[in-house]
Amino acid sequence: MGFLRIRTTVDERPGRLASLAAALASRGGNILGLSVQSDTDGTVDEFVADIPASPETVREALEAAGGRRVQVVAATAHELTDEPTRALLLASRLRATPWRLPEFLAELLRADDARWIYGEAVSDLPDPTLLVVPVAPRRAVRLRRAELPFTLTEAARAASFVRLAQPPAERAAGEPVVRLADGEEVTVRPLTSIYREAVRDLHDRCSPEARRFRYFTSMPALPERMFERLVDRGRGHSLVAGHDGQVVAMANLMFTPDPGIAEMAFLVEDRWQGRGLGTAMARMLVREARDLGYAEVKATMLSDNVRMRRMLLTLGATLGYTEDPGVVEARLPVGALASA
Repeated sequence: MGFLRIRTTVDERPGRLASLAAALASRGGNILGLSVQSDTDGTVDEFVADIPASPETVREALEAAGGRRVQVVAATAHELTDEPTRALLLASRLRATPWRLPEFLAELLRADDARWIYGEAVSDLPDPTLLVVPVAPRRAVRLRRAELPFTLTEAARAASFVRLAQPPAERAAGEPVVRLADGEEVTVRPLTSIYREAVRDLHDRCSPEARRFRYFTSMPALPERMFERLVDRGRGHSLVAGHDGQVVAMANLMFTPDPGIAEMAFLVEDRWQGRGLGTAMARMLVREARDLGYAEVKATMLSDNVRMRRMLLTLGATLGYTEDPGVVEARLPVGALASA
């Protein structure tokens, strides 16, 4: 048959990828490219393979090996270009001719059609073969790809690509100041080692319940090794909110082994809860995740953490239960909140 582009949604279980590769090999397939992407229904494995079997035969083989929502379309040898190299070349062309943004987005995502749209509200569309990428207020690029739905990872790639065509954002002088609903102001800064003692004091002032909601145990003090992990920029990005010389809240964005997914968590001093501080810091973390190229942010919480659940639902997250009946997981696509 020749070159095929194959997508299948898989469950995160050991050996699942090996089973899919074996299924392709049993049909005479030679895998020439592989990428792993995040989507609303799970992890998507995408193969480019040279295989003599028909698309229908390939689909049946992968479904028998545990694949879900298997899609097989024709591909060309041109699509075997190294993906990072291809994206960098497109980025270079975009910087030289930014007015060709729709054309380059279509090439980046292999879309069938790309065009400017003006004056329309930018929102999630129910049709997964359409993707709207915000560029400016009331201006966006709409992409269409008939054969393969867009994934969350591709939406994040498109959002990051668009930022290359935009002028650099002007940073306000001084530190970011958050004004809460009651008029109080706090200053938000990146967590660094200079806040070691201030974070320790924050833990001392928090109630056992507040610490239990953050760590799933009433941890009386933050272990040194955990603090070092939180300030390690290779493992994540964390923020602290300060008021009157004290750290009153901490928000953590932690990188995970899952492709395209980061995890966030919060610790807010009891007297500052319910005042909008956690929501403001959550928005900052989601924007940070978008800038880092993540497609989705998740948060794991105890089921009786009503305040956290309400906050994440307000931001547009979806909740799901885990294997532990006392633990709930929230998942939030970064594109929806970042463009809001």
